Amino acid sequence: SLPPPYHKRNAVDGRVRVSGVVLGGEPPTPQGATEENTVGLEMGKGTGSFGKRRNKTHTLCVRCGRRSFHLQKSRCGSCGYPSARIRKYKWSIKAIRRKTTGTGRMRYLRHMPRRFKTNFREGTQAPPRRAAAASA
Repeated sequence: SLPPPYHKRNAVDGRVRVSGVVLGGEPPTPQGATEENTVGLEMGKGTGSFGKRRNKTHTLCVRCGRRSFHLQKSRCGSCGYPSARIRKYKWSIKAIRRKTTGTGRMRYLRHMPRRFKTNFREGTQAPPRRAAAASA
């Protein structure tokens, strides 16, 4: 089709070079590579790729303590820190149940029922038990 200086066929792989551009044929293989020893060298998402994973995407969250704080996003996937509100969604009722009031220490709230019984009375002295029993 084209005059000889612009049209050359490679004798090794049968590709055509037109004005310095390579057309058609198989792509070149690395030196010493055969079909047997190059099968499976492409990296997938499976077993072979797990050896490459040595840098962490998540670290500990200062608010919820879980390893859910994404370093590049600077956001916790579990509690939503640094957002002011705790992350929770109605589509995960079980997750809400795991994190709700009563699953932790409740340092303040656990004394409320007892204080409610005395109408939140403070600063008074309880009568001695012996005197109270003797008078009754």
